[in-house]
Amino acid sequence: MRRIVVLGSTGSIGTQTLDVARRHSDKLKVVGLAVNARADDLLAQARAFGVRHLAVGDTRLAGEPIADDLLAQARSGAAPVADAPSSLAQAVARRNAGGEGSLGFGADAVVGLVRLPEADIVVNALVGAAGLRASYETLAAGKVLALANKESLVVGGDLIMPLAAQVDAQRRAVGFAPDAGPAGALMPIDSEHGAIYQCLIGEDAREASRLWVTASGGPFRGRTRDDLRDITPAQALAHPTWNMGAKISIDSSTLMNKGLEVIEAHHLFAMPYDKITVVVQPQSAIHSMVEFADGSVKAHLGTTDMRIPIQYALSYPERWDAPVAPLDFRALGSLEFAAPDEDTFRCLALARHAGAEGGTLPCVMNAANEVAVAAFLAEEGSYLGIAACVEAVMEAHEREGVQRVESLDQLEQIDGWARSCARAWIADH
Repeated sequence: MRRIVVLGSTGSIGTQTLDVARRHSDKLKVVGLAVNARADDLLAQARAFGVRHLAVGDTRLAGEPIADDLLAQARSGAAPVADAPSSLAQAVARRNAGGEGSLGFGADAVVGLVRLPEADIVVNALVGAAGLRASYETLAAGKVLALANKESLVVGGDLIMPLAAQVDAQRRAVGFAPDAGPAGALMPIDSEHGAIYQCLIGEDAREASRLWVTASGGPFRGRTRDDLRDITPAQALAHPTWNMGAKISIDSSTLMNKGLEVIEAHHLFAMPYDKITVVVQPQSAIHSMVEFADGSVKAHLGTTDMRIPIQYALSYPERWDAPVAPLDFRALGSLEFAAPDEDTFRCLALARHAGAEGGTLPCVMNAANEVAVAAFLAEEGSYLGIAACVEAVMEAHEREGVQRVESLDQLEQIDGWARSCARAWIADH
């Protein structure tokens, strides 16, 4: 039985993670859930899965009536008999955790769930830079990190990857790692990185000569900058193939999402940026590819459903029954490929530049993008203004001097500066 904590449990990735847990209740047990503000949904999830350890990021909800219901859930558990500990070890772990469970409010409470003694895997589906500290603390606690939070590696990859290597070494030392393949301390949930991860299984990573990161092209593929001047949030949220949250959907439409994935791929697979290429694949049937020194290419294909990479991140190195119908190649038709238009979709080029420059520049880029996207969704900024804002804040940081990444506190300070700078730019434009 693998015991999981889900951070961001009411979002797109979180709810699909719980669906996987429901389908494989004989293999997965949910022991902790965290949300930002959707406390009613959190309570429903906790009751459905018998979860006793809960956290809500928004401290304002601590005084609301829902807080009493959450506390009652934490105390009673209300877990069905089938969810009882399946081993003496689990029973001891639950007793050591306090038995009656826990409920906390605020960012520290959310991060605190990763330290639960009975937790084996933490699914980090938090949105934005807030997820970085949770990823760091998960690995620092020696847990497996199933990562859906892009910003953890984009902003803090220089801190996260050495920690992951340490946990990998610990897993090998105690016999938790599989006989072949990665030790599994950091499992990517992104479909693209999960695809690359699987393409590299059984291969010598040093023989990989290029990573092909696929992109659908988003809802505005083929349009010009003039076509994009009056784009509305509703239009940008209409992704052609994937069902995602609002922020990620906007990032997908600007190709910032793909830029973030390039930076992630650099950290995850130790691949130089000039060996990571984005290719538009509109059908989203190919989730990414790895090219090897001899010219061979491995491609990972499958149904466009995030439950597949989520499940693999939780089941590795095993493969469990498919959570969705498999891809029918007879009905697929054709596969198309094209180069991305980085002149029209400037965010991809900006992310590549930030990654190549390194240091604190990706942190600045990410913070400015979060602010600009939020402003666009609130109809306080324009669609093309997202890239313009990001570029302006990046240039300001480069003038002041990009720093070497040294700590989480440093990154949080830089993040705050970038957000303030981005808000000022939006106010002026």
